[in-house]
Amino acid sequence: MNSAAQLSPFALLKQIETRSQERAIGLPQKAEVRRTWSGVGFRVGDMHLLVTMADIAEILKYPNITKVPSTLRWVKGLANIRGNLLPIMDLKGFVDNELCKIKKSSRVIVVQHGELSSGLLVDEVYGMRHFFTEEHSENLPDTSGKLKVYLKGSFLQNEVEWGVFSVAKLAQSSEFLNIAARV
Repeated sequence: MNSAAQLSPFALLKQIETRSQERAIGLPQKAEVRRTWSGVGFRVGDMHLLVTMADIAEILKYPNITKVPSTLRWVKGLANIRGNLLPIMDLKGFVDNELCKIKKSSRVIVVQHGELSSGLLVDEVYGMRHFFTEEHSENLPDTSGKLKVYLKGSFLQNEVEWGVFSVAKLAQSSEFLNIAARV
């Protein structure tokens, strides 16, 4: 006679449960999910900076520019981008009073914040950079000129300190918005 027939229904269920637990494959381990912060990395002089994706409309090679008379020297001029006039500003010239040398690696980051739409000339764009949010520091990198005013913290990755550039602070700056040359 079968041994299962001699067991009570409860004992049979216990036996099935024991065999199932012995042969069961465990569920995958619950992975820790860490929040990330992403932005576009770029360089102005020797300074590595980041800007949030929400503030960027596009990234351009250095376009043909029409100079605007009686403006400050860091105002490069106007570029016609697909039928829209875009003011191009030399970010290094604005924050350090030293103009960016136009090279093959030079790029224009088109930023938008509220009513402000402007192209910021930078030395180089590195592309997307991802950081864990807990790696954000309120400490500002050592910078020359007035760049520090436009930073809101930093990230450290592979021994490189990345300052977080605030387009909002730039858009609220009367110094950036008043581009007429002072006579």
